[in-house]
Amino acid sequence: MARNSPRTLRRYPGFRWVAGGCLLLLYGPMIVITIYSFNSIRSITTWGGFSFDWYLKAFNNPNIQSATANSLIIAIAAATTATALAVAASLAMIRGPRFKGSEFGFALINLPLMVPEIVTAVASLIFFLAVGINLGLTTILLAHIVFCIPFAYMPIAARLEGIEGFYEDAARDLYASRWETFRYVLLPMMLPGILSGYVLAFIISLDDFIITNLVAGPGATTLPLAIYGMVRVGFTPEINAISTMMLGVSMIFVTVSYLIGRSGAKSKGS
Repeated sequence: MARNSPRTLRRYPGFRWVAGGCLLLLYGPMIVITIYSFNSIRSITTWGGFSFDWYLKAFNNPNIQSATANSLIIAIAAATTATALAVAASLAMIRGPRFKGSEFGFALINLPLMVPEIVTAVASLIFFLAVGINLGLTTILLAHIVFCIPFAYMPIAARLEGIEGFYEDAARDLYASRWETFRYVLLPMMLPGILSGYVLAFIISLDDFIITNLVAGPGATTLPLAIYGMVRVGFTPEINAISTMMLGVSMIFVTVSYLIGRSGAKSKGS
């Protein structure tokens, strides 16, 4: 082998065993939950046959229906608001003129990514109590919007940075206003990043538990909180069914976000 020849990581001794062990620890519990969600008996350790009974029971559970509706409403509202704010922030940070403190602004936007989620949850709770906002669905929504902004900002900013400025210059040379330049030129080119950021923010809000658990008031129950409450009473295959459905939804949305981002990268390259 030549001295400067490239060497992939998987060629190192023991890499496959280490990678396989990590994948097993990461995805093994998910596979077990998925398998036992189709168990015909109540046991979560003994297989009694294949059945969809626990999925039907979960669908017909009024508490689960109410919690799912709350989660969807909050996730849609939080993702929409966070994406709109992320678009405005990316335009100001990337297309706007440089201003004093821009580095601080960038760090502030991405702060929820660096701060532990439990710290964000406690800080949000203290803030809501200090300003006198009653805990409930509103506080969950506000906390989710703040937490989802950086997740929406990253793909949008990455997409905007890949768009050359001469497109906007050409539009202005043709007497387009700033709004027309944004609407007819920049926005269509940013759309893959916007959709990817929206999907990512939606799934982050839908799956969040730590922040939601601290800022939720009485009666404000989302699907993760409902699952946690059911686990405290007793673990049943119905919980496995709900968890499997949430896992499937998460995988679908993450895949869609990846495909949208990939298509945007391809179109940028072409």
